[in-house]
Amino acid sequence: MLQRLLKSKTFIGAAGALLAAYIRLIRRTSPLKDDPPGFIQENLPDHPLIIAMWHGQGLLLPFIRPRDDIKVTIMVAKHIDGDIVDATVTRFGMTTIRGSGSGRSGKDKGGFAALRACMHALRNETTVALTADIPPGPARKAGLGLVTLAMLSGRAIIPCAVVTNRYFKLDTWSGFTVNLPFSRMVMTGGEQIRVPRHATSSELEAARKVLEERLNEVTAHAYKLSGTTERGGPTGETAGEYGAMLRGYTLVTRLLQPLAPLLLKYRKHHSKEEAGRTDERLGIPSVPRPEGPLAWFHAASVGETNAILHLIDRLMKDRPDLQVLLTTGTVTSARLARARLPGRAIHQYVTLDTPDFMKRFYDHWRPGIAILTESEIWPNMIREARKRDIPLVQVNGRISPRSFRRWRKRTGIARPLFSSFNLVLAQNNRYAGHFERLGSRNVIATGNLKMDAPPLPVDMHALGRLKEAIAPRPVFLAASTHRGEEEIVAEVHRALKKDIPGLLTIIAPRHPDRGDAICDLLKTHGLNCARRTNLDAPSGKHDIYIADTIGELGLFYALAPVAFVGGSLVPHGGQNPVEAIMHETAVITGPNVHNFEEAYAALLAADACVEVRNAEELAARARILLQDEDARKTLVSSAERAIAKMSGALELTLEALAPYLPPKLPKKERRRAP
Repeated sequence: MLQRLLKSKTFIGAAGALLAAYIRLIRRTSPLKDDPPGFIQENLPDHPLIIAMWHGQGLLLPFIRPRDDIKVTIMVAKHIDGDIVDATVTRFGMTTIRGSGSGRSGKDKGGFAALRACMHALRNETTVALTADIPPGPARKAGLGLVTLAMLSGRAIIPCAVVTNRYFKLDTWSGFTVNLPFSRMVMTGGEQIRVPRHATSSELEAARKVLEERLNEVTAHAYKLSGTTERGGPTGETAGEYGAMLRGYTLVTRLLQPLAPLLLKYRKHHSKEEAGRTDERLGIPSVPRPEGPLAWFHAASVGETNAILHLIDRLMKDRPDLQVLLTTGTVTSARLARARLPGRAIHQYVTLDTPDFMKRFYDHWRPGIAILTESEIWPNMIREARKRDIPLVQVNGRISPRSFRRWRKRTGIARPLFSSFNLVLAQNNRYAGHFERLGSRNVIATGNLKMDAPPLPVDMHALGRLKEAIAPRPVFLAASTHRGEEEIVAEVHRALKKDIPGLLTIIAPRHPDRGDAICDLLKTHGLNCARRTNLDAPSGKHDIYIADTIGELGLFYALAPVAFVGGSLVPHGGQNPVEAIMHETAVITGPNVHNFEEAYAALLAADACVEVRNAEELAARARILLQDEDARKTLVSSAERAIAKMSGALELTLEALAPYLPPKLPKKERRRAP
């Protein structure tokens, strides 16, 4: 009922009338200053024009019409807000074109049809006004659509801003400004921007950047002339200052520092810390710093570590003068790092995030760049890097919708932290938009590094021995399982064994330290188990082989033609399907895959993996793939093609990182460096 009312012509017409009356009230009570004086009239000989503004300052857009006899049309999005804007601007003698660019969403919002309509309007002596940034963001990032319109039409772009000194901002993607009556109003304009008729893609990009710069300049100038500064808008060129909440965090963590040894002792007792290396958590290094420039990478756990190992390897090959330090936060990720890091790279456990421990860490390692992985945000770590002017970069960045909502509720904490990064390289456009809306200043969607990772390593000697022990039994793998999924796998194994005699199911838990508990659980289901950590070889009497070791997942993918990839039948968010596909293993997944949403969406769209909802469906689909080799090969081939289309993140990441890396050593000094 309410939705029908809001979409009704009566409501939209009334809302448009009220908004138009409010805008007129602002104009009547607010003296207007234009700068340069009469700039719109000066540009009239070039009418029709393309007038560009930022979305956040769009409320006063009706005032850009220079004279009543000049025709002006405004591009407005196709949603209810756009309907109200349409009903508003018609009361100022203007028309609208409905549609907008796709922006980061990639969805068609009528942008192409709107572009054609804009071309038609310009040919018919009608000036076109539109916002340069596109919902849902990022704010103040000009799209290519506007400069493309200028190229195709041959008309000039006029960057423009209309602001008041009294206003408040809405918590929207653009920080939309609601101007207030009884203010000082300023309208500013920039120099014309013209785009060559047959501009190349690089020339279009250059024009886009010029437009972005000039819009920022005229907007800042307008606020300055109005006698105020912009509050709470998109982040500028400098990082935000730490406020009371973050200073309080620093104080509390400093006060808690004396308790750190007790915490580490407790964690070591529960196998969460590695004996002999807890000092690293206090910022006390276990190895000396090597000579020469040093890049510091930080990854929280196994998944993040896997994502950047290939990046570290390539970087060290491209920059033989560069030393690399990798810090991680878990015992399992440390073991993985030891097994797969290049020889010159150093691994340490990440320091606890207290001010004194972090200072000690930075004093010793003196990194030339700090590269954090995915969503690692630690206030003292970031603050210490800022104090030392160390470039901060986030690679393979991701912020889940849930995390994004939490950060948005704490903008006083989020903005100083996220604006501290010199560069954020996000996994996709959606995550890039999240980073920008939280305050990050330089964000590029480079893709997911996990798509470019090489196949997980396989010990060929171990593979041969396992094949010999297992042959000729068929194998089904449950990879990276989480608590609650092993019971499902047990049920699936019993169902499959009725039709596939001799079936061996391998369970490779995401957390190998759960091997004991999984074995006990399976025994209650009447299943006989062997465990990899006990050096057991699976024999004919074993139903389940528990692969509870670290760094051997590639070995088990090489063994199994079909795998259920875990974390997806429980609300965890899924695990990486690419690791299986790289070993030509057919992938079955549950529906909970938000951690790898883009990869699974591409695979499912290409019929390149199978989604199931429960044990019954998992057994049915696994049975088909285990028994039908042609169906399995078709699925794997489709998956390989789908993943190939998503590759390229590694090269883009290396290219984007290059300007922020420490300078290269001169050749003479390089020879002396270890």
